Amino acid sequence: MNRLKSIFISSYMMAIMGAAGYSGWMLYRGENLIAWSGVLLTVAPILMVISYVMMLKNVARTSAHFPIINLLGAAGMVLAIWGWQQQGADLIAPVLAVTAWIGFLLYAYWFSTFGDRQPSMKLILGSKLPHFTVLDAQDKIITSAQLTDKPAILIFYRGNWCPFCSAQLKELIARYKEIDALGVRVAMIAPQPHENTVGISKTYNAKFDFLTDEGNAAARALGIENVNGTPMGMQMFGYDSDTVLPTVIITGRDGKIVWTHETDNYRIRPEPDTYLDVLRSHGVVAGA
Repeated sequence: MNRLKSIFISSYMMAIMGAAGYSGWMLYRGENLIAWSGVLLTVAPILMVISYVMMLKNVARTSAHFPIINLLGAAGMVLAIWGWQQQGADLIAPVLAVTAWIGFLLYAYWFSTFGDRQPSMKLILGSKLPHFTVLDAQDKIITSAQLTDKPAILIFYRGNWCPFCSAQLKELIARYKEIDALGVRVAMIAPQPHENTVGISKTYNAKFDFLTDEGNAAARALGIENVNGTPMGMQMFGYDSDTVLPTVIITGRDGKIVWTHETDNYRIRPEPDTYLDVLRSHGVVAGA
């Protein structure tokens, strides 16, 4: 199933870009205004949102199913069908609109989710993390015990290619001084080419631990591996086909797990305030 998803997202992006360009061209040529505006309405909103997210990488979360975009897509489909039936527009217009709307529904309700993800049985509240090792930006091997020798926020993210993961990091960077003052370690862990981890560690001036999960071994040890979860085409940039399910783990002073967040939708991530509330509510740090 994941392999099918990895093919879908790459194909979907190319398809909606093509549909947007073609409908714009048809409108430029003076073809049926209603029908081709409907096609554009069906593809342009989600294309703009995805493009904005990917280019700026400052959006860490969205709604689960984009209800407004869904309504716009449905309206665009109706317009395209009406233009074909009532004004004799080319059949290709409603075909493109219907196909694009179905593609959006697949993206919002199927691709974006992790199939009713269940909590990992290896992340037990009140227990210490299973043993694993990761590689830091200085090429040193770090163990899970070393990562949790003080209160810690461990964020397993898919890699630099994921715009929501990058935005999640930026959010934490913005709160760096506040978190550091509490004596809490923040570790960003990704199964990506090690040079990418080294590069991002040099980009941001924060005392976070930027770590590489080589071969996705840590993700497997924690039961959060996402087999074939990397979009098709990212392999040419050195990423493996397997990645990690976005996961946040918070441990206390004794190194035991006090909270986890195992999202069922890659576009939904907890906010930094949530981490601080967890740390305070468990007595890991002093209250505000």
